[in-house]
Amino acid sequence: MDVFPDFGAVGGASELKSIVGALLTFVLIIAVLMMIISGVTWALASAHGNFHTATRARLGLWVACGAAALAGAGVAWVNFLLDIGSTV
Repeated sequence: MDVFPDFGAVGGASELKSIVGALLTFVLIIAVLMMIISGVTWALASAHGNFHTATRARLGLWVACGAAALAGAGVAWVNFLLDIGSTV
């Protein structure tokens, strides 16, 4: 039995795929920029003894890493479910 979602049955499916791809790209670019900004801020704040700002920058770095990981894991999870769905 070959069960697979028919993405062509939905009108505008190709536009939806391009929108989702663009949003994923946007999320990953923003996450990388936030990692760079937070890392530099963390380093400068630690060097100048401003530990409150360093703590906030470290939290920002971890949030940006989490956002990038969730964006990548979401794609992997959907692909996994689509592969499993075709074999059930």
